[in-house]
Amino acid sequence: MEEKTQSHHTTKHIPSSKSRTPLLHKPPPFPHVHTNPPPFVLQPSSNHQNLNLVSSNLHSSYYYYYYYCFYSQFHNTLPPLLPLPPTPPLLPLPIPPPPPHQRFFQSSTKPLPLSPVVESKQQQQQNKKKQVSEHKSNSRNIKVIGSTETDAESTLVVAKRPDSGGQEGSFIYLLANHFLVKFDPSQKIYHYNVDISPYPSKEIARMIKQKLVETEPSSFSGAVPAFDGRKNIYSPVEFQEDKLEFFVNLPIPSCKTVMVYGDLREKQPQKKIDKLFRVNMRLVSKFDGKEQKKEGENWKPLPQEYIHALDVILRENPTEKCTSIGRSFYSSSMGGSKEIGGGAVGLRGFFQSLRQTQQGLALNMDLSITAFHESIGVIAYLQKRLEFLKDISRNKGRELSLEERREVEKALTNIRVFVCHRETVQRYRVYGLTKEVTENIWFPDRDGKHLRLMSYFKDHYGYEIQFKNLPCLQISRTRPCYLPMELCMICEGQKFLGKLSDDQAAKIMKMGCQRPNERKAIIDKVMSGPVGPSSGNQTREFNLKVSSEMTLLKGRILQPPKLKLDRPRNLVESRAFKGTRIERWALMSIGGSSDQKSTIPKFINELTQKCEHLGVFLSKNTISSTFFETSHILNNISLLESKLKEIQRAALNNLQLIICVMEKKHKGYGDLKRIAETRIGVVTQCCLYPNITKLNSQFVANLALKINAKIGGSMAELYNSIPSHIPRLFRLDEPVIFMGADVTHPHPFDDSSPSVAAVVGSINWPEANRYVSRMRSQTHRQEIIQDLDLMVKELLDDFYKAVNKLPSRIIFFRDGVSETQFKKILQEELQSIKTACTKFHGYNPSITFAVVQKRHHTRLFRCDPDHHENIPPGTVVDTVITHPKEFDFYLCSHLGVKGTSRPTHYHILWDENEFTSDELQRLVYNLCYTFVRCTKPVSIVPPAYYAHLAAYRGRLYIERSSETNGGPMNPSSVSRVGPPKTIPLPRLSDNVKNLMFYC
Repeated sequence: MEEKTQSHHTTKHIPSSKSRTPLLHKPPPFPHVHTNPPPFVLQPSSNHQNLNLVSSNLHSSYYYYYYYCFYSQFHNTLPPLLPLPPTPPLLPLPIPPPPPHQRFFQSSTKPLPLSPVVESKQQQQQNKKKQVSEHKSNSRNIKVIGSTETDAESTLVVAKRPDSGGQEGSFIYLLANHFLVKFDPSQKIYHYNVDISPYPSKEIARMIKQKLVETEPSSFSGAVPAFDGRKNIYSPVEFQEDKLEFFVNLPIPSCKTVMVYGDLREKQPQKKIDKLFRVNMRLVSKFDGKEQKKEGENWKPLPQEYIHALDVILRENPTEKCTSIGRSFYSSSMGGSKEIGGGAVGLRGFFQSLRQTQQGLALNMDLSITAFHESIGVIAYLQKRLEFLKDISRNKGRELSLEERREVEKALTNIRVFVCHRETVQRYRVYGLTKEVTENIWFPDRDGKHLRLMSYFKDHYGYEIQFKNLPCLQISRTRPCYLPMELCMICEGQKFLGKLSDDQAAKIMKMGCQRPNERKAIIDKVMSGPVGPSSGNQTREFNLKVSSEMTLLKGRILQPPKLKLDRPRNLVESRAFKGTRIERWALMSIGGSSDQKSTIPKFINELTQKCEHLGVFLSKNTISSTFFETSHILNNISLLESKLKEIQRAALNNLQLIICVMEKKHKGYGDLKRIAETRIGVVTQCCLYPNITKLNSQFVANLALKINAKIGGSMAELYNSIPSHIPRLFRLDEPVIFMGADVTHPHPFDDSSPSVAAVVGSINWPEANRYVSRMRSQTHRQEIIQDLDLMVKELLDDFYKAVNKLPSRIIFFRDGVSETQFKKILQEELQSIKTACTKFHGYNPSITFAVVQKRHHTRLFRCDPDHHENIPPGTVVDTVITHPKEFDFYLCSHLGVKGTSRPTHYHILWDENEFTSDELQRLVYNLCYTFVRCTKPVSIVPPAYYAHLAAYRGRLYIERSSETNGGPMNPSSVSRVGPPKTIPLPRLSDNVKNLMFYC
């Protein structure tokens, strides 16, 4: 054995050893373990810490001692109060992430070459045969690759693109934010599983990996592997051994916040605390990209494992320099950091993801904006977040009411904090609040002696708690571990939890509202800057090359349909195609000052005139004088229901509409909608006093249009009916139903509320502009619609009652589905639709099932640098950046007035109707002009839009009910055993269930 002596430490090393163990300088002290090191442990020559290796054939008692010390920190019985006294200290847990590195970007202004795929597609389109017979003779499906289910399930196929793309419309050259990634298919990638104990944060895990690479290059065969921060390491070469073991002694900087008279000041860096980790690596697999078949009918995608590895490789550099949230990266160095109020800050970042496209593997890069919790003291955070605690620093003895307590708990639950009264690297997650206020909390110490919390902090830390009437933070799911709020700081780099307020959301949207040329410049700067995917060493290590230029492609602009009433340029001059008659209606005022209430007669006059101008009849006289109520009625459900019933009786139980003018937005809005639509049976339209006092003509017109849509009217109708648009498939005597479906889920840290599914279906033909809805609650976070067969059956019944025929074709648009869920959706929901059809004797319609995706990051820009405007409505792209073989396309159907337009991605999973690309794109675009409450084409196809609105209405019913009953943030839900119980939605009244009340 050769002994190597370095200037800062002593190392024992055996080259042939598979297991590598570091020198234990001094084991951390434990209250139940003798703290003197055994005599065979070598001592360092200085305090400098590094990775130290010793012989693997040391006496076995050394390992027993190490493992006993190492694991005892998890099995020791800790006192119920955290933090602990300074003596004796415990082995610290992971620390908050270090602040993100500051980086600057450089832009690239190189000209973009035309993609070779564009040229090939142009040639294909010139040679394209238009015969329908040939289209029908081709197979429309692709087998699902990588199935592990039974043979019956694996035969399920996804619709294949029927042709080489559409041809209709005028051509336009575009740039897409997809960057071509070139790779060597023969380059092998070695996948290793990583196990680190104790389990560290991602930031600490990366520090461990970096230290190993620097101090043990021979173990990694000189390579610099890519690490995802959790369990996976990918290397371009094989390591020396299939199994490696390391013990890493990592110095971690602690942080302490200076306290002056109870106030939190700036954080001060303190000494580093040594932390010991065990790292095990083992080879899992090795693979390359040779299996992919690029051409012909037997095309096969790259293995998902290979794509995931490349994704980790390309994320390595930005992860080291930015805060990572999902697939996005954020840094204050990118500019745009801004306080948005309520204890939150908005940060600018970027999104990146690998996609398989017709041009090959491409990196989708886009601007991203999100909100983070401000890293300040918990008391200061609550002052900013909650209006009722704004002045608590001047009233430190203030107590919380039951409702205020719920609001505080909701604001703090699941936030990570660290303490500022002692040096530590530990972070704590807030699970709730204590039942008792701070001054009434007692706890047993290790000896079973009961201590008062306030006395404990005074005796051990010399700190006298100021906010003694506030509860403490509960930082354990199962044990009573408490921290006073005033001694806690919000950790940096946490995405804002919960729902943003309207003001916060508006500020975030404004931060991300860049014009197309500005957004493109930001993306180009990221690609060429120091945090870009190509700026690190990883791409060279794995023989990757990422283009710095956006993809150039050829799109098409579809012609807009002609409407029966040509729409003017603005809503003020518009006129509804089908106006309704509203003869029995009432107005209810909730809150408001005397001056505001005095504007109601003028508002009624303006609204009735605007309705008349739009072709909607709204009686100038309400059924009774205005009903004036205080804002408190929205906090009293029984009183609110009583008042609505009184208004209904005044109309002899035949009321069509209640207009509710509110002083400001209120949580009771959900109760108002639920009671009116399920208990009373009347449609409501709410508005705010600040808006009606201005009496802006555009606002009044929008209000009138929404009322018309809810009562049964429509804004426009296609001049040429839908059958004339696709005569090959559609006929007047063979009706078609258009359906839309969506599922909404509770916010991320709500672990009990049910999800809400909604399905809508058209009930008129050939107009196809009136829809009815069905809503159901279902299992918490269940994406598959559980009662889809029942809801589709009910919608088919409604269609039959309205048209006297069952539809011969079903066109189904499914919203809110990610690509990873396509297969499951196709297997289960398509079967549910077919099951619904079997409820009718001999009924077997042709079904087309399309997924509508709005939440993606593909953006299209005009190629001409002199044009800074958005792409025009009707722009469609189905080549180059779309799926290599499956039937999908991007359609921008709306006019982007603010920011950069986001095209909608349509992916057809099943197509028994055998649409051509041109036919389906034309159908979807024309339907976007039939939205009932808008004068211009909308961004997504109306059935999917309506389903989203209906699902949101169902979510509103449940959220308000759960808040009234204590809410999902109730501490009892933290320790819930078993699956959450699904709360059924209230049944809609017969008077409103066939109206578009959700618009």
